[in-house]
This record gives sequence, C-alpha cells and structure tokens, in this order.
Amino acid sequence: MYKKDSSKAEEFINHQEILDTLAYAEENKNNKDLLRKILKKAKEEKGLDHREASVLLMTDDKEINSEIYSLARKIKEDHYGSRIVLFAPLYLSNYCVNGCVYCPYHLKNKNIRRKKLSQEEIKKEVIALQDMGHKRLALELGEDPVNNPIEYVIESIKTIYSIKHENGQIRRVNVNIAATSVENYKKLKDAEIGTYILFQETYNKKSYEALHPTGPKHDYDYHTEAMDRAMEAGIDDVGIGVLFGLETYKYEFAGLLMHAEHLEAKFGVGPHTISVPRIQPGDDINPADFENQLADEIFEKLIALIRISVPYTGMIISTRENQKVREKALELGVSQISGGSKTSIGGYSEEEKKEDNSAQFDLADNRTLEEIVDWLIELGYIPSFCTACYREGRTGDRFMQLCKSGQILNCCQPNALMTLKEYLLDYGSDFSKDLGQKLIDEELEKIPNETVKAKAKKYIEEMETVGKRDFRF
Repeated sequence: MYKKDSSKAEEFINHQEILDTLAYAEENKNNKDLLRKILKKAKEEKGLDHREASVLLMTDDKEINSEIYSLARKIKEDHYGSRIVLFAPLYLSNYCVNGCVYCPYHLKNKNIRRKKLSQEEIKKEVIALQDMGHKRLALELGEDPVNNPIEYVIESIKTIYSIKHENGQIRRVNVNIAATSVENYKKLKDAEIGTYILFQETYNKKSYEALHPTGPKHDYDYHTEAMDRAMEAGIDDVGIGVLFGLETYKYEFAGLLMHAEHLEAKFGVGPHTISVPRIQPGDDINPADFENQLADEIFEKLIALIRISVPYTGMIISTRENQKVREKALELGVSQISGGSKTSIGGYSEEEKKEDNSAQFDLADNRTLEEIVDWLIELGYIPSFCTACYREGRTGDRFMQLCKSGQILNCCQPNALMTLKEYLLDYGSDFSKDLGQKLIDEELEKIPNETVKAKAKKYIEEMETVGKRDFRF
C-alpha cells in the first residue's frame, strides 16, 4: 500500500507504485494533451509528482524535451539565480564493515590501504583546505563501529570548527555517514552540522539487498528510513540521492521523487539537497560490470527533470563527472559543486602516492579550486562560499520559504557576492581578482532591493579597506 506520509519504507517507497508509475508513463509518453498539461503545471514552478515527472522522462518528443530543458533553465534561474555554491569532501576514514559491491571500501577488499585520520592529521587537512579558500566541507567515512564511532565523528567536527588559519575558517560541516539512531542524529545536531547527507544507492529493495550482501547496510528499511530519524532528531536539512547505474534510471527517478514527496508530506520540508552521482572506477570497481549505466544525454534529462519536479532543492554534482558534463549540469539545474577535491585519506595535506591507494573513486575533474572559480566566472556564474542561511538559522522550512518566495536575489545573491569577494582578497590570483571584481560590480546592480544593494556595496568596500570579513544578510 502506497502512503507517502507513512513511517514505513515499504509504504512511502512502494515497489508496486513505482511499477504502476512506469507503466502509466510508458502508456502516456506520446499523449500530447497530457504532456502539455504536465508542462503547464510545471511552469507554475511548484513542482511535479513522481507520476507526472515520469511521463516527461519517458517521452521522446523533441518539442516537449526542448521545453523541458528551457523550463529547467528558467526554474534554476528563478530559484537560485546564477550562484553556484562550492564545497569539498573531506575523507576521514576508509575503514568499513559493509560489503557494498560498487564501493572499494567493502570489507573483502584487501588491496586498498585502510587509514583513519588522527585529530592532528585532520587539522593539517583543514588548514590545507582553508588555504585553498574553502568554507564548506562534506565529511565522508566508511561504516565501522570500532574505528569510526559517532564519538570520533563528533570530535572531528569540533576540531574542524576550531581551526582558524590566517583568514581561513570552515563555516559549515555537512556530514555523510551511515544510517544511525535518533540518539546519534541528536549528537550530530548538537555538534552543529549543516546538512546530513545519505545516498539511498538504489530504491529497489531486491537490488539493494543484493548490492549490500553483508554488513549493517544490508538492512534496506533501516537505511531508507534514516532521514525520518534524522528529522525526528531535529536535523531539518537533509540531502538525498541515488547512485545512478545500479538499477534502471526510470525506477530510481520515481523512487527519488517519492522520497522527496514523503519528506514534504511528513515533515513539511523536502530535501535540502539532491545529489546525482554515477558509478565511477575505484580500486576493484569497474562501472562496466554494472548493466544500468546511463548515457550523458539521459543523465542531463534526469537533472533537468529533478530541477522541474523539486524546484526548491539544491542540486549537487561532484568531481565524479568531467568538466563537460558538469557544465551542462550547471545549466540545467545543479546549484552546488565540489572543487579541488580529493577522495583519498589525507590527500589535501599530502599528495597521495599511487601505492598508498586509499581513495574511494577516481576523479573525472581534477582541476584546482582556483581553476574551478575562474571557470565559473567565465561562464557567468557567481562562485559562492556562502553559509549564511545555516548560521542565521534559516534551515529546513525557513530556507524553503525563502527559496519558494523568490527572495533569493535580495538575500543569497549579496551573500554570494560578499563571499566571492572574501575569496578573491584572500586567495585569488591577479587574474582571478580582475575577473571576479568585474562580475561582482555587474551583479551588485541586479539586486532588486536598494537598501540591500547599498549595504552589500558598503560591506564589500570595508572588506578591502579595513580588512573586515564574514558579513552576511
């Protein structure tokens, strides 16, 4: 039985409902009247449900697809403007007791070098990240109750927040750890994390159990219901996603949207972010071994349809994808990207040697953060290091109200410009400074509220003249 506000995974991600949805979408993929009706609703920018979106996904109608892409661009601009938030993953430990067949951290892999950072090593990593210009991190760890207990995660978060090197400061720590208890989520909340991130990997229960043959992650229901427990613990910014390539993309797309609908129905606030990773090569992982790999064209359509279906959510694409794919993804809906990333343990403070072999997956975009920033500016985007909403308490439904109300240009836009100015002053090359200042001058004039515009200009001037930092609206 499908119940989107249920607490049971089998009811809010209902297998039969997904099968019925796919059958309905297949039956109606050439129904021009229905397609037009769905697009008309999408243009209201209030989202689509999983059935409506699946019909759009299935259609091969070139005219409809063109309208989908155009609408995705418009919704992205209306809700997020030209800002692109930047972050970096920080891998603390690759010890793991699970048997996930798509991840080289799996317990049976004896080739990968197991490593866990000490607090002193974490300090070195954080200083290296601060020296690049990063203000926002996403912590990554394998699941291992002995080596990676919640106490280690909490201690590491405190260490990260405590380090202020020169003008550097990590202002938001997002956490990607295995599904855990309400009690542990409360500990993460008390440690002042930003977003709690957990990828579903696949929403197909049968496939999920086969892909996770051993370890605590084998429990599909416990994993799928993790976001409910996080919300119950007071974490109102959660990030979901699937690993595209494990199951058919049509099934995953429907399941992903159902998960977003469930969070909205039960808690009044949907996912803060949706990530769209695809399987990439790792130590003993070959993507070709998985039969559900998807072409770039399908991947791009999925991104556009997620943007249309869940207009308020932040969308994330990492350095798993190459520059060309990321550029298209930015255009169609992505609002956050990683830059200058390392997936090895301790890879920021020391260059990892090939024989060290501690990385989770191979990167497809190896550019430095500076190169990413310059690239974004040249494309007309505003590289943003902003963490203002989280630090001002605008999380959960308060952020969603801001996003849905169209007030982004009067709040997030000036915050983005001020954090870009900080980056340019403290870390930018002469080339970056020239490029970035021109963009800042142009974008300041686009702020609708004259009072906000005047304050933003004043704050930016004070950054340069008297060295002040960390202004925010």
